[in-house]
Amino acid sequence: MSCTHTTAFDSRTWTEPRPDAEACSDCAAAGYDVWSHLRMCLSCGHVACCDSSPPKHATHHYEQTGHPVMRSFEPGEAWRWCYEDARVV
Repeated sequence: MSCTHTTAFDSRTWTEPRPDAEACSDCAAAGYDVWSHLRMCLSCGHVACCDSSPPKHATHHYEQTGHPVMRSFEPGEAWRWCYEDARVV
């Protein structure tokens, strides 16, 4: 499944950004050391915690930057979430 926000990410010429961290750097900066699951922004590589974590840093990243698509940053998972369309893509 896809959406208009994933068109660039589905292109053969697109290269996934490098993750900017191996954990939620926003949690670390705020003094949290426990989170549920990690997500990575496909626009810039920012790694943040999901909405199952109280701080919800992945959603905050979207709200601050407008970057619409995150992917799971969990081992063995490849799904993506579009905030604009509020669905798995």
